[in-house]
Amino acid sequence: MTMSNGAKVAVGGVLAAAVLWPLIGFWWALLVVIGVPVAGYLLLDPSQRRRLRRINRKQIGR
Repeated sequence: MTMSNGAKVAVGGVLAAAVLWPLIGFWWALLVVIGVPVAGYLLLDPSQRRRLRRINRKQIGR
């Protein structure tokens, strides 16, 4: 059985939160878990963002 990429990301986020929470506190862990993917998205150039949105729309079935 293989996991989808979305499931891998979700599991990674949960593990990161579980490890960071006791070390740095809930709010800082939440900031890291949410902030890192947002920062990664914002670092993409406009053509990469368009491609990512197009791929996500295809997966949803639009």
